[in-house]
Amino acid sequence: MAWILLIIGGLFEVGFTTSLRFVEGFRNIPWTIAFLVSVTLSMGLLEYSARTIPMGTAYAVWGGIGALGTVLVGAIWFGEPLGSIRILLLLGLIGCIVGLRLVSA
Repeated sequence: MAWILLIIGGLFEVGFTTSLRFVEGFRNIPWTIAFLVSVTLSMGLLEYSARTIPMGTAYAVWGGIGALGTVLVGAIWFGEPLGSIRILLLLGLIGCIVGLRLVSA
């Protein structure tokens, strides 16, 4: 269960990093609320998961999911470049996340 919650927390990390694009110095209230809710849920789920999963592993997986998701959001919705080297690096990141999961079983 901790791994599922950690993955959900990583997805909320994508939510708060994406929200940061729109907060406009925290003057855009709806996006600021989205940011605050996302960061609270993300950090809370990380903290809860780290009670069972080793902290370093939990943080690395959480950060990796957030980084991967944020790059994909940037590429899909904001037209940020996604070249072949970037894709290879993202595949390496996915491999590292999966590897951490496998060695933490």
